[in-house]
Amino acid sequence: MLQIMTRILIYEDNSELREVLSILIGGMPNYHLVGAYGHCTNIVEEVKRTMPDLILMDINMPAMSGIEGLKLIRENGFQTKVLMLTVFDDNQNVFQAIKSGANGYILKKTPPARLMEYLEDALNGGAPMTSSIATQVLNMIAGKPTGNTESFNLSAREKEVLNLLVEGFSYKLIADKLFISMDTVRSHIKKIYEKLHVNSKSEAVAKTLRANQ
Repeated sequence: MLQIMTRILIYEDNSELREVLSILIGGMPNYHLVGAYGHCTNIVEEVKRTMPDLILMDINMPAMSGIEGLKLIRENGFQTKVLMLTVFDDNQNVFQAIKSGANGYILKKTPPARLMEYLEDALNGGAPMTSSIATQVLNMIAGKPTGNTESFNLSAREKEVLNLLVEGFSYKLIADKLFISMDTVRSHIKKIYEKLHVNSKSEAVAKTLRANQ
């Protein structure tokens, strides 16, 4: 029986990290690396040619940032999953990336096994975040920052789900702990991202992040 391979595309300007990611993903039996580039200035053409299921996108790249590349992907109607990669968990671009259509936001120092888990989460409809970034998001929406950030109107259950995500719980463990299905967990996570994405108050949160760095 022919196995359907998941097509992965990488944009990372650090050649050593790009090689490590290429070897890691290329060595997985169910993944097919369709390209690995040091910049995203030709991203529309490259996505059209390779038709990836998921893109790993560095935030800081020469000539064009990963967020600019992400915007081009979405403006051209591509629905491929995009995980943003960053060095810092307090990066000022976290909310801009989410608002621009990123499916997740993770640190470059994420261990390989966890990175694979994040890829699977995103491919299965989840919205993975490194726990330190999730903590930052939680603090912002829970009204804990020192700035003048407004609430994102998350429900009690959505905050509960995000709290567990911050603590390192997988989607399955969250489902087990709250006695809900995996689909329900994913639905809650999607709603959290939707509120950050479409609610204009997220601009205030992003400004607070920049001010507090």
